[in-house]
Amino acid sequence: MLTLTGADRILIDPQTERGGTLSVGPDGRIAAEPSADPDAVHLDVSGCVVTAGLVNAHHHLLQSGFRTLPDTRGAAMRDWLPAMAGAYAAAGIDASLTRATAAVGVAESLLSGVTTVADHQLNWPAPGESADPVAETVEIARAISAAAASLGARLVFVRGSARDDPALAAASADAIIDDLLPRGHVGGVTDDGMRQIAVGPAGVHSDGEATFRALGEVAARHGVRRRTQANEQVDTEIALARYGRRPLDLLEEWGWLAPDVTIAHLCDVTPDEIDRLAAAGVSATHAPGCDVPMGWGIAPVARLREAGLRVGLGTSGGGSNDAGHLLADARLAMQISGLVGPQLPARAVLGMATEDGAVGLGRADLGHLRVGARADICVWDVSGVADAGVADPVAGLLWASPGRRPRHVVVGGRVVVRDYRLVGHDEHAIVAALRARLQS
Repeated sequence: MLTLTGADRILIDPQTERGGTLSVGPDGRIAAEPSADPDAVHLDVSGCVVTAGLVNAHHHLLQSGFRTLPDTRGAAMRDWLPAMAGAYAAAGIDASLTRATAAVGVAESLLSGVTTVADHQLNWPAPGESADPVAETVEIARAISAAAASLGARLVFVRGSARDDPALAAASADAIIDDLLPRGHVGGVTDDGMRQIAVGPAGVHSDGEATFRALGEVAARHGVRRRTQANEQVDTEIALARYGRRPLDLLEEWGWLAPDVTIAHLCDVTPDEIDRLAAAGVSATHAPGCDVPMGWGIAPVARLREAGLRVGLGTSGGGSNDAGHLLADARLAMQISGLVGPQLPARAVLGMATEDGAVGLGRADLGHLRVGARADICVWDVSGVADAGVADPVAGLLWASPGRRPRHVVVGGRVVVRDYRLVGHDEHAIVAALRARLQS
């Protein structure tokens, strides 16, 4: 049990705030009243703004080991993709690599206030490298899950595909779900909400109809959600060249415009396509920290939201973003929004980084601090000079202090970051483990 006392502001959700005390019950959920248990942990959060934990709705944790590679900055996606693939091949994708990269990416996420990470794992050992490729994909999924569990973060593991054999992709997705989820799960989520499984090809630029349909059948069979990427620079170009059609036309034909689908990026969408996405009940993920510096476009977030789409926020991977700092990307999203429509208010973007992202994961239990929600909490100290003179400290979380990190982070009622440091883990040891693996 945990009680936070003395908060300047507690943002229950983007529309509701108050000051004072926030309590967590023994079930790891937000409680209506403080605990009378004398053994309850108390955190003094005076001078702080308290928010729900951030939800990174689109990450590629593997790329945490492959940042700022030569010839990958400002590159056309047609050049970037093979450069990244070459780096992965040189390192050798296996469970030891994915555990090390996931540990770095998840630790960085927690230290930045992200309590839930959706990891779209797209890259697997090359065909012929494994005697049992299905078993190896399960080991990779286990390694990523174990890294997140050890650090105390929630993980949404997305069994992705990028030019995989459709039958192998489906078989390994079935095996991962059977291995990592208990029987009787709801929506691909474990009872404690710490692990979730989803499926999703990288996009029509890499995978064809057979893969989309095969993974769609897996999702229907197990009741898990689907995720993919669409309408970035190369995605539209390849779809037009290969099929003579735009990506969303193909996704609609292949059964991938539906309420259980979330699509990342959506930089190049027409008004008609936005209406079709909204009518289909699709949710979206904005990734400006990837798309803007790489020159891949800016999603028209205001228009998507006006049409009725829920738009979450993701960092994408370190190979294009270099950082997993979702609040920094929320600031960027707010700043650039005026280039493609009306500027988004800071509170709306903070909502994208919390509850809207959770909605796209099918998680009504995350992204807010209403009674009964999972107690995923960030405590942001706003008492220093960087916040002096700020009229609205909630908006100031985005406008002021670029690179801001939370003082404390709580996941399910458990403190995982205290006074800006990981609890129970040595940040430098995590870094050293990745360096050793990459040099091996």
